[in-house]
Amino acid sequence: MIIVERIDSKGTAHRIHIRGHEVVADMSLPDGHDAGPDPHDLYDSALGACKALTMLWYAQRNSIPVENIRVGVERDASAERQGQYKLTTRIAIDGADLTPAQHDRLISVAAKCPVHKLMSEVQTTIETIAVPFASDPERP
Repeated sequence: MIIVERIDSKGTAHRIHIRGHEVVADMSLPDGHDAGPDPHDLYDSALGACKALTMLWYAQRNSIPVENIRVGVERDASAERQGQYKLTTRIAIDGADLTPAQHDRLISVAAKCPVHKLMSEVQTTIETIAVPFASDPERP
């Protein structure tokens, strides 16, 4: 379970607990204090991280000599209210002995990462349930 809780009753930042990890999310200025990425940034970065990790996983299992992977994610939310949210990824892969065929294969693998599929092919259903407030982060 992921738990999101407000850090300070006077601020806008929230701490996100994921297993043993913590991430801070906030709203950008002027509405928030920009103490961390906003929810859109987190959503977009999930795509970039998934593409990078999927390519690395594939390369390691297929003995493809990858040294570095960089994924940039650019957002166009100009038509979000009309139901259009566009993400463009730019991928750079480095490896001294990486062949053009291996490079091309890794790029095609990136398009098959689970988050890419989740964002583009799966209908997500969200259920929101109100529960009593509890101070224990293990319970919502």
